[in-house]
Amino acid sequence: MSRPALEVADILRDHGPVWRQVNAGHVSLGQLKVMSAIERCRTAALGGHVARCEKCAHTLIAYNSCRNRHCPKCQGAAAKEWLTAREAELLPVPYFHVVFTLPAEIADIAYQNKAVIYDILFKAAAETILTIAADPKHLGARIGITAVLHTWGSALVHHPHIHMIVPGGGFSLDGQRWVFCRSGFFLPVRVLSRLFRRLFLAALSTAHAAGHLSFFSDHAHLADAQAFAAYLAPLRKSEWVVYSKRPFGGPAAVLAYLARYTHRVAIANSRLIACDEQGVTFNYKDYRAQGRVRYKRMTLATHEFIRRFLLHVLPDGFHRIRHYGLFASASRADNIARAREQLAAPAPQAQANNADAADLNEPPTLSHPCPCCGGRMIIIETFERGATPQHQPTLPVRIDTS
Repeated sequence: MSRPALEVADILRDHGPVWRQVNAGHVSLGQLKVMSAIERCRTAALGGHVARCEKCAHTLIAYNSCRNRHCPKCQGAAAKEWLTAREAELLPVPYFHVVFTLPAEIADIAYQNKAVIYDILFKAAAETILTIAADPKHLGARIGITAVLHTWGSALVHHPHIHMIVPGGGFSLDGQRWVFCRSGFFLPVRVLSRLFRRLFLAALSTAHAAGHLSFFSDHAHLADAQAFAAYLAPLRKSEWVVYSKRPFGGPAAVLAYLARYTHRVAIANSRLIACDEQGVTFNYKDYRAQGRVRYKRMTLATHEFIRRFLLHVLPDGFHRIRHYGLFASASRADNIARAREQLAAPAPQAQANNADAADLNEPPTLSHPCPCCGGRMIIIETFERGATPQHQPTLPVRIDTS
């Protein structure tokens, strides 16, 4: 797999030490851990293995990945594993894409209270969909939801929003049949927006009253109950952005979408153009524009690029992919099996493991072929963190292994 000309890791390795020194005391431990992981990813610091082609003897060194969920290089394998598990759960019905976005005023205080406010965002959005879907005036069904948190806009600004993938229907309220939504229409977004606003603000006010929110700098005055209530007052009347996209073309399209969104990070290495004395230049999408002119380039000072990238480090242990309703983990398998029965859909074929069992004595190999002749790359040596491999590569090249 070819390496991009420029990576986030390159920027952090070259400029991270000075950035950390300048911002000492203003960087969280979580952000420092992310910087360290990305800087060390696919380097000798994490160890690795040596592989040799069984045909032409081409030899190369492949270093281990950091597997940090914020690392742009480490999401491919994680996404593939996750999607394999989800593929067997897809139902033969249209799927809709629904997005819940927080107003800028809430995003400002969410950065200082990530765990609390992101959790409220998940719960309020899920309760909104489940409540409106269960209402007989709309769908009258119990539905399932897969929700993914994104915290960024295309220009790396803090922009928390939830992407939801929802099947177009669900169990009838008595559980005896499958209820289909109207063709091309899921639920009224204006109704969703109003309920989402009410549920979110109620939960946020409760969190404030319980002392679960912290405020700093320009927002320090919001620790006062009256000041906080005044801050929220205009938001109780404003329109909150909720939109529902057209249904996907089928299960394959759903998986393709999930592959793009579930394990995405703030910026992909493929969007980076240059890092020089002007700063970091990257591609971004201006959603206010239409057509080709929405695809633009932006240059940020390097220290500002690093700051924006680190805005999106999630709290330790925080789950950014969650399932609700019929897809809640405790009952997901049973509900999906019952849904297939009600839809008269066959169960997916189980993957046979006989071939894997027969290959237990085969030597370990890389997942990709030899770059010279296409032969199998046999792993002939592994080495620990910081160690030097005994075998040397045919060419001084380094490849990614995910």
